[in-house]
Amino acid sequence: MKRCRGSAALGALWLAASSVLPLPAAAQAPARPAPREVAPRGPLLGEEQALIALFERAAPSVAYITTEQLRATGFFTAEVAQGAGSGFVWDTQGHVVTNFHVLEGAERLYVRLDAGEPIPARFVGGAPEYDLAVVKLARVPAGLKPIPLGTSQDLKIGQSVLAIGNPFGLQRTLTRGIVSALDRELPTLDGMREVAGVIQTDAAINPGNSGGPLLDSAGRLIGVNSAIRSASGSSAGVGFAIPVDLVNRIVPALIAHGKVPWPGIGIQPLNPVLTARAGVEGVAILSVDRGSPAAAAGLIGVDQRARRLGDTIVAVNGRKIESTAALAAELDRVGVGNEAELTVQRADAQRKVRVRVIDLRR
Repeated sequence: MKRCRGSAALGALWLAASSVLPLPAAAQAPARPAPREVAPRGPLLGEEQALIALFERAAPSVAYITTEQLRATGFFTAEVAQGAGSGFVWDTQGHVVTNFHVLEGAERLYVRLDAGEPIPARFVGGAPEYDLAVVKLARVPAGLKPIPLGTSQDLKIGQSVLAIGNPFGLQRTLTRGIVSALDRELPTLDGMREVAGVIQTDAAINPGNSGGPLLDSAGRLIGVNSAIRSASGSSAGVGFAIPVDLVNRIVPALIAHGKVPWPGIGIQPLNPVLTARAGVEGVAILSVDRGSPAAAAGLIGVDQRARRLGDTIVAVNGRKIESTAALAAELDRVGVGNEAELTVQRADAQRKVRVRVIDLRR
C-alpha cells in the first residue's frame, strides 16, 4: 500500500513540475505570420457599377433549362439522357423562350430561375425553321419578371452587348462583347431554310448558352443566342443570335397557336443539284401548285415533255436569290399576307411580277 501511495505522490510531483517547465522547442506551435494590410480602394468605376446593376436586374429573368430523354441502350434496356441550355422569362404567365434545338426530343423539362428549385415545365410550341421554342412553367413563382424587350432594327456594328446564360452548366454566367456584324444568315436544323438578319457577336458563347438572352447596354433583349462557329466547339469569338424583332413576331404566335405560319407562294423548287448542273443561278421552279399565288402570277415550272426549264426566281424585292433557303428567308421577311416583287428569268428574258405570300400550313 505504501508503494502505491508513494507512486501516486511521485506522479503528482511530476505533473506539477511539467506545468511549470517550458515544452521542448519542437513541440511549440509556430507563430502565425501577420497578414498584409488590405489596401483601400475607391468606388467602382461608373462603367463597372452600370454593368453590375444591369446583371442584377437581368439575371433573375434568365432560365437554366434541363431536359430528360429516354434512350434505348439495348433490346430491353434504356437510360435517361440529360441535356441543358438557357432561356429567359417572356411574360408574367410563366412562358419561357429558348432555342428549339435545346428542347428537341425532350420528354421532360425543368426550368430553374435564379437560385430557386427546378420547376417542371411543358412544351407550348416550337418553330424549328427559326430555332425558337416556348415552354410554360407548371408553377409561376411570385414576382416573376419578364426580360425587357429592345429592337434589332437600329443596331450598330461596334455597340456593346452582353450575354447571360449557363455555359457548360455554369449558371448565371455573364460575358461581354460587341455587335461584330449584322444581317448574317443562320442555317436551321433541316438545312432547308435560313434565319435572316442574324446578329454576330464576339461575346463569349459556349455550349449551354443556347437560348439565353443577348442584351444591349440598357439591359434590353436584342437577340437569342443560338450558335457558335468554332472548330473546337467552344467560343472562338464568333457567335450568332436570332434578332429580337423576329423573336417578337414568332413567340406570340407560338403561345397562341403552338406553331407559326409557313410563308410561301405555292411552288415546288427544282433540285438545286440539277439547277447547278444546268448552270442556272437562282431557284428554278419544278412545278406550280394549282390555284396558288404563283399560278395567278403566271409562273410556270419545268416542261417535262420538252425537257425545258420554265421560270427561275433570281431576286425578291431586289435581293439576289441563290438558294431555296434564301428564297424562304426573303418570303419570311415579306410576311404572310403581303406582296413580294419577284425577278423571274425565263429563257433569255427577265421580268418582274408581284406575288402574294400565303401561309402554306393552312
